[in-house]
Amino acid sequence: MIQVVGLEKGFATQVLFQDVTFTLGKGERVGLVGRNGTGKTTLFKILLGEEFPDKGEVIFPKNYLIGTLKQHLIFTKPTILEECMTALRGENAAFEQYKVEKMLLGLGFKTSDFNRPPSDFSGGYQIRLNLAKVLIAEPDCLLLDEPTNYLDIVSMRWLSKFLREFKGEMILITHDRGFMDEVTTHTMGIWRQKLVKIPGGSSKYFEQIILEEEIYEKTRQNTDRKRKDLEDFVNRFKAKASKAAQAQSRLKLLEKMPELEALSMMANLDFEFNHQECPGKVLMEARDISFGYTEQSLIDHLSFPILRGDKIAIIGKNGKGKSTLLNLLAGELQPTSGEINKNVNLLIGHFGQTNINRLSLENTIEEEILSVNPMMGAQRARSIAGTMMFSGDLGKKKIKVLSGGERARVLLGKLLAKPSNLLLLDEPTNHLDQESVESLTLELQNYPGAVVIVTHSESMLREVAQKLVVFHHDKVEFLTETYDDFLKKIGWEEEEGATTSVKTQDKPNRQEIKRLRSEMIIERGRELNPLKKKMESLEKEIMKLEEEQEKLEAALIDLASSGDSKKIQENAQRLGSVRKRVDDAFEELTEVTLNHDEIFQNYEGKLRALEV
Repeated sequence: MIQVVGLEKGFATQVLFQDVTFTLGKGERVGLVGRNGTGKTTLFKILLGEEFPDKGEVIFPKNYLIGTLKQHLIFTKPTILEECMTALRGENAAFEQYKVEKMLLGLGFKTSDFNRPPSDFSGGYQIRLNLAKVLIAEPDCLLLDEPTNYLDIVSMRWLSKFLREFKGEMILITHDRGFMDEVTTHTMGIWRQKLVKIPGGSSKYFEQIILEEEIYEKTRQNTDRKRKDLEDFVNRFKAKASKAAQAQSRLKLLEKMPELEALSMMANLDFEFNHQECPGKVLMEARDISFGYTEQSLIDHLSFPILRGDKIAIIGKNGKGKSTLLNLLAGELQPTSGEINKNVNLLIGHFGQTNINRLSLENTIEEEILSVNPMMGAQRARSIAGTMMFSGDLGKKKIKVLSGGERARVLLGKLLAKPSNLLLLDEPTNHLDQESVESLTLELQNYPGAVVIVTHSESMLREVAQKLVVFHHDKVEFLTETYDDFLKKIGWEEEEGATTSVKTQDKPNRQEIKRLRSEMIIERGRELNPLKKKMESLEKEIMKLEEEQEKLEAALIDLASSGDSKKIQENAQRLGSVRKRVDDAFEELTEVTLNHDEIFQNYEGKLRALEV
């Protein structure tokens, strides 16, 4: 258990968060959400003792061990197996090699890798090695900041299962909302410098935030209206002797009323690709292409078309050739055999991992965006920079001073500026927050051109991909089906029992599934209908009360000049009770809505499970 009390942290004039108080209870696995720059990683550093808060404290139990994923490692052993063995704890550590081997295999290493030195592996695999050491140590609490960035889909699915079974506490930062919701029990987020923690998934958290902001805004509008009425009364009657006392009384009331500020707009990435129509049905076609960096081919005799409007995902384990295939389609590599035919009107927008290194370091952000489409003008380049969260003077910053995540956003900005009808995207979500990933997902769904994407996000695969290029079973093949269809019919061979379990498990037949689905829908209606009626009733009541409130407020203004103190008092009392009921009804509506949505999501999950 961890207790956090009254944390506040800021840099220079910027306050990241204030009065952050929460408890991480026994066995809780918490997803930490918030926009880029709100302080999620800073909060992690405070929990780890790497930074100190401006105010507040963090309280740990005695001998409480925290495991965290570090980006840089110093390796001390000659092989990765021996390196990971150093993380084992306890008297029997020397006899638990099997735990290390199982962990390494789960994270994508092969048995033949065990005796290789850590320095042989790429930076991504060295991060995996770090993750293996963290998990092997079996800490009391895991603090994981984007642990999926260097994992392929198979390793992500293994890690998801491991974290669901983890017995300790955990706080997880990830841009992949689907992965987060699979492994967490609670969600907490930094929003407008405050922290809120709730049981349940991220969707429930954001629904609560939206409801609270709607209630705040209604309260602010009502308060502003009351202030205006009081100000009008004071201004009209402060000079009249007969009304001076009442005006003075209202002036004192006005001074005591809190002045609620309007909520500022939250910055968000806004994706709108510059699509240019391409005549013809086929944009590109790979015909019997093969490629390899050595004598052993990564891609062998692959053929598939890319049609107008296609949404194709390239999936498979790391190192199998996904990015290589994307670079072949982009024309940055040439196949060793076969050919790639392109429509004469084809315009490619390419987001590649290596492209970030090709940005002109001396250019400003606006200049770099303008470089791909000089005809659009400086104003449009400035606008695109703004949508990538480089508004105002930030657009004048040079590329050389930007972080890796900021450079990735510049590359996305160049993609928005460049006319295109085929997008080739290699892991475009790695440096985005959850809200920006959702914005990108929606734009890809609506993009009229074709999309070919490499991504390890299963939620993005499910929402965008209609066809697949799959690297598995030591080959690559083109499938005209969705990701869920692939999992159902074929599955990943690396997962234990992936193919046999589908064939041997006694699954209900179609008629049985139909019956179970029908029963579940009836049961869902039985639970949700009373809540729907309650929500509708509360909404109608609030509308009537707000109408009555407006009439009473108008009547009070009219009565103010009549001098009828009895009626003024009666109306004021009634107005007070109406306002209280409005506030109570909004609170009740919030509670009922959250309850309704939680039950609905629960049944949605059960219904989806029937289809698998």
